[in-house]
Amino acid sequence: MKLQFNINYQTYYGQDLLLNIVTGLNGGEHKYSAYRMHTADGYHWQVEINREVLPGIQLNYFYSIWRGDEEERREWETVVHHVVFNAERAQTYRVFDHWNDIPRDAYLYSSAVTDCITGRSLDKPSPNSFRKGVCIKVRAPQLGSSKRLFVLGTETMLGAWNPEKGLPMKHYGTNEWSIDLDAAQLTNNRVELKFFIKNDENSASPVWEYSDNRIVELPQMDEGDVVVYELDEAFFPIPPVRIAGSLVPVFSLRSESSFGIGDFGDLRKMIDWVSLTKQRLLQILPINDTTTTHTWTDSYPYSCISIFALHPQYVDLSALPKLNDKKQRDAFEKLRKELNVLPQIDYEQVNNAKNEYLHLLFEQEGKASIESPEFKTFFVETEHWLVPYAQYCHLRDKNGTADFSKWPDHNRWNEADRKALSSPRNKAYKDVAYYYYVQFVLATQLKAAHSYAQSKKVILKGDIPIGVNRYGCDVWSEPRYFNLNGQAGAPPDDFSVNGQNWGFPTYNWDEMIKDNCTWWVNRFRNMAKYFDAYRIDHVLGFFRIWEIPVNSVHGLLGQFAPSLGMSREEIEGYGLHWQEELFTEPFIADWVVDRIFREHADEVRGKYLEHTWGDRYRMRSEYCTQRKIEEAFTGELSEKDIWIRDGLYSLVSDVLFVRDHRDPNLFHPRISVQFDFIYESLYDSDKAIFNKLYNDYYYRRNNQFWYQEAMKKLPKLVNATRMLVCAEDLGMVPDCVAWVMNELRILSLEIQSMPKDPHLRFGHLGTNPYSSVSTISTHDMPTLRLWWDEDWPRTQDYFNNVLHREGPAPHPLPGWLARDIVSRHLSSPSMLCVLSIQDWMSIDETLRLAQPDAERINIPANPKHYWRYRMHVSLEDLMKRNDFNYDITDLIAQSGR
Repeated sequence: MKLQFNINYQTYYGQDLLLNIVTGLNGGEHKYSAYRMHTADGYHWQVEINREVLPGIQLNYFYSIWRGDEEERREWETVVHHVVFNAERAQTYRVFDHWNDIPRDAYLYSSAVTDCITGRSLDKPSPNSFRKGVCIKVRAPQLGSSKRLFVLGTETMLGAWNPEKGLPMKHYGTNEWSIDLDAAQLTNNRVELKFFIKNDENSASPVWEYSDNRIVELPQMDEGDVVVYELDEAFFPIPPVRIAGSLVPVFSLRSESSFGIGDFGDLRKMIDWVSLTKQRLLQILPINDTTTTHTWTDSYPYSCISIFALHPQYVDLSALPKLNDKKQRDAFEKLRKELNVLPQIDYEQVNNAKNEYLHLLFEQEGKASIESPEFKTFFVETEHWLVPYAQYCHLRDKNGTADFSKWPDHNRWNEADRKALSSPRNKAYKDVAYYYYVQFVLATQLKAAHSYAQSKKVILKGDIPIGVNRYGCDVWSEPRYFNLNGQAGAPPDDFSVNGQNWGFPTYNWDEMIKDNCTWWVNRFRNMAKYFDAYRIDHVLGFFRIWEIPVNSVHGLLGQFAPSLGMSREEIEGYGLHWQEELFTEPFIADWVVDRIFREHADEVRGKYLEHTWGDRYRMRSEYCTQRKIEEAFTGELSEKDIWIRDGLYSLVSDVLFVRDHRDPNLFHPRISVQFDFIYESLYDSDKAIFNKLYNDYYYRRNNQFWYQEAMKKLPKLVNATRMLVCAEDLGMVPDCVAWVMNELRILSLEIQSMPKDPHLRFGHLGTNPYSSVSTISTHDMPTLRLWWDEDWPRTQDYFNNVLHREGPAPHPLPGWLARDIVSRHLSSPSMLCVLSIQDWMSIDETLRLAQPDAERINIPANPKHYWRYRMHVSLEDLMKRNDFNYDITDLIAQSGR
């Protein structure tokens, strides 16, 4: 069959337009056949190809712009063009398209909306026998599940403008509707038409599209010709979809069948509660395996050892076959009950017990499981990551450490080992088969929970951590993607005055970009098996990461990477006389030592410092870095020892400029140095100069550079799946972040107590952008009740000037006032309003915890925090709390969500 594709696109000299017919997927990239198009005027482009097609077949394709051998841009690939070949007698198809950039309402094309909220299935192609035909296609993403698109027009066959005779259209693609018309019945080559919506469930008046009538000019047609017109998206005066949801870590869930920790079975029960209360979204924290030490320090969910593997602690043992040995069954049941009544998670007991149970079950059931067709399919789909992961876990446990540099052999993954590890007859396979089995069980249970959420019209939202553990499987198996001489973290903020040091290696983006970010794209595609929305943790890391030297404990000596460092000449250009030693070496003077250490000053001078000249000192070589100081004070926990240790940390970081990690001739103003002694020692005139330089550097100098860096990575990632993309964009946010998020239609995070506008103390909920997630607190913050009591003057300001209530603010926060705050957030314009389970419960004084302190999930200032928060109410009891559940339902209904 002859296929002709036409598109209007204004190109410039040297640019070519290519048609790309999709033939499949290779990793995260479309596989396609490319055809160079032709033009006579640089605007009207056309190409003809011959291709064998059968009725009912669908052809997917997209367009791209090339200059020479380089692609300059391509269309939005998440939802590509497609043609369904319905005409049985067709000999020629002529397709008239328009260029598709990412639409402003891209959110409505996400699987979160189409597969969960709308839940509309696709129609089956209906072949026709027209001698010549016209196919009209249009995208209409606003339609709900009970609504159908109709077309009406001047022609008699189009209803002659009688809505009762409008023609129903077919839903063949994501939000795309089409209709096949018999061209022989058209009386005019100029077809005038318009689209409208009718509700399948009632006879309400039709809703007309918000536009003038459409005009389609048909070409001269012969028998066997079919013309396909893709029209601009239809827009209807329908309120935008707004969704309410809950945030709770899976490990925090509690049910009567739990084993001391929330699991994937509890996730289904939480979905039931979300659905019962008319919410439409459930957000969780990362669920990847974090096991390096088999101790409670592995409880940190953002330190994954594999971007694919799930944490064994989330297995729902009650959904698995029972152990045959009654004595073992009884012992585990006794332990389960003991762990399940604990107010918090006992991470070590829970994981030891679950691992023991799974080992016993694997001995009993494993052989049959790994010989099943379901497992074989799973293994084929996951083998690229599952085999290295299982080998890593085996070697970690065999060697008693996750630090693979200390293993006697196998210090790096050897691809040559894959064959033996994949063949059931080999000993190597038998050594790791247990880990295959556990991941198979976990994936099966999580997929079932995801399907269950979709059946309940609930969006399951996951979380993608920005970093990975430096001793994890990802670094072991693909070290080229990581810089191990740095540590990722965050600059100082409201959570941590010394910055945050996460200890993760930073990414080698040059290597990642060389292969089109396949590592990341595969990660996102794997997430799409389980989720319909996701949160990008610390999205700023895709623009630049806060990179801290490996010899630092705190984050103050970090610098943004990549970033444009400053030369000595640039610094002097601001008027600041360059003094390299003074500006880049720790500023240690007698008065500084006295102020930090007071009565211990002389001891510090004698033991930790060397006198240089005048009243100046330098650190002794054995204490010259924070890591050396940390090692020297290991196990020293007295108040005095901690005082001296932290004081020495601050001495090391007291510099005005940090030398660039890659080019020693470039420098970066040290973050937050205005609070340190070196800054205090400057003349007022030099302080003013430095502040101008500092503000230029952090808020203006790198903006365009960071925009370009983000656009090398993020478009590939957000277009890799149809999941709804949300981002945590808090902290020191450069202007370019909003540019990129708006361009890529990524939902921002809006927290009233942390407004994006630096001139405001509290944000105005009514000005939240639609493309945002509104919340009161995150897992890194105090809950609403904790926040209310931690700073009374701030709370008073909020009470009087935001809530517009008179008199003193009540303490502790009463339920009626918490309800008011929740109601205001639900009423914001944000597409999503997601509240933590603790903040939902704050509205009910009979249900919430007696002590607000027990609600805290994480304390970011403490890098060794024990993540063990658990709901105090079982999900079974929560389902029975009729008054509370009705209150939530009522709040959501009143807000229009």
